[in-house]
Amino acid sequence: MRKTKKISQVKLAMDLNMSQNNISRYETEVRQADYKTLIAFGDYFNVSVDFLLGRTDNPELNCKFLIDTKK
Repeated sequence: MRKTKKISQVKLAMDLNMSQNNISRYETEVRQADYKTLIAFGDYFNVSVDFLLGRTDNPELNCKFLIDTKK
């Protein structure tokens, strides 16, 4: 996704307050992203975590399952 959107590893790392090294390691599968990092990537690219994990081809977020925590 990063390459498709023409975002450098450095920019992505800066935007997410991570190191460029970590971005590289995630992309080359040397390191696996934890839950918090997956959510950060999903929020950044506006896609679901399932899409990031390859569990679906649909990048859209499915909001019908979200719980309204403001009540």
